[in-house]
Amino acid sequence: MRGRVETANYDLIVIGAGPVGENVADRAVQGGLSAVIVESELVGGECSYWACMPSKTLLRAGAALRAAKDVPGAAEAVTGGVDVAATLRRRDEIVHDWNDSGQVEWLEGAGIDLVRGHGRIAGEREVTVGDRVLRARHAVAVCTGTASLLPDVEGIAAAQLWTSREATAVRNVPPSLVIIGGGVVACEMATAFVSFGTRVTVLARSGLLRGAEPFAGDRVASSLRAAGADVRTGVDLVRVVREGGGDVVVTLDDGTEVRATEGLVATGRVPRTQDLGLEKIGIEPGGWLDVDDTLRVRGYDWLYAVGDVNHRALLTHQGKYQARAAGDVIAARALGREVDDAPWGAHVATADHAAVPQVTFTEPEVASVGLTLAQAQRGGLRARALDYDLSWVAGASTYARSYAGTARAVVDEDRGVLVGATFVGPDVAELLHAATVAIVGEVPLERLWHAVPAYPTVSEVWLRWLEAWGRPGAAPQAG
Repeated sequence: MRGRVETANYDLIVIGAGPVGENVADRAVQGGLSAVIVESELVGGECSYWACMPSKTLLRAGAALRAAKDVPGAAEAVTGGVDVAATLRRRDEIVHDWNDSGQVEWLEGAGIDLVRGHGRIAGEREVTVGDRVLRARHAVAVCTGTASLLPDVEGIAAAQLWTSREATAVRNVPPSLVIIGGGVVACEMATAFVSFGTRVTVLARSGLLRGAEPFAGDRVASSLRAAGADVRTGVDLVRVVREGGGDVVVTLDDGTEVRATEGLVATGRVPRTQDLGLEKIGIEPGGWLDVDDTLRVRGYDWLYAVGDVNHRALLTHQGKYQARAAGDVIAARALGREVDDAPWGAHVATADHAAVPQVTFTEPEVASVGLTLAQAQRGGLRARALDYDLSWVAGASTYARSYAGTARAVVDEDRGVLVGATFVGPDVAELLHAATVAIVGEVPLERLWHAVPAYPTVSEVWLRWLEAWGRPGAAPQAG
């Protein structure tokens, strides 16, 4: 005889308790709704335990050491390399030893209920978690994120390579590591493990950081090679084998082999939608969920997909941006309030289209926002690039002895506004938000002449960009 099925009703059910799901629920609760989050793993999600936070911690020691070695007076005090054991201990502190009790306590304080287990959509506004049935009065939000993509290469599944999870949770750093892929995860993990003394080989089908300005990937590749990594671009894999549970052997299309103690596959992401019960409501499982700018799944007035799972911008900060809009609009619709869904309104994620900031914490750092020059031109803009060597800025000379970097602004010539910016160099992440504000605010370049950068800082590059653009009202140059 079956036991009694436990049923609970909420205004909003959120599947997935990562930063995105937490923010959707929090905004909805603050808007006056009741909410429950369903989570099968750790509250806090991928970013907190296996992605952003641990990866940046693994990278930080090497970055700090490289910076110190390039400053006379500090360089003389540096007597060793990265202490790997101490770095891993710090990683453990950052992820709280993979214990989510602090995150659970936050949920309780925010008035959000938690149900542990795997959530599946059973029908309209209904989610099952084991024998429990949750019913939503207004909305269900899918915030399940993504998993690592396994490419179609002979033997790769059986070889049991690392994904980003195993790389960021590493306990014993391998003597050698082969990394398959050329994107952000591949480049960051190559940077981290090179700093640990691991012999790293990177195998990329095209160049590194393919979606960025070309000079960004070129600079990262050169830096990795200078640090001792073997970076091979334009290569295809034929097969991958794990020899008797030991070394990983990768055979390339030219017949050569790469052998390493461990392998990491970092070739992209797939949505976690395979086992969500989507077929019960007429959606093919395993695909990305298509949404409008209010993050509502097209064709459904009660279903939302927020964060990486909708494939708009696979970044934690962008997912949280979406989540705030989604939580607010769910509450507004539920309570009959006015919905502001015009571009740049309170209830939309307009920035996903052309104002997405991203930092890759390699050596050198790569920070970008908006469109590349190629993207702007493909989009039909009369775009112009303003390039500047960051080492020529006075602040760079005081920052480090051999500062090297490049900055590119992409300008829409017809409107006289910035539509993209890319910075490559030491600590350029801190330059990025000013560019993000300029792009989102569509600040005219003429007005930016009045935004004076402090001297001597690297942010003086803004003045150099403006000089290249031209000062309004200035006398024409003799020619």
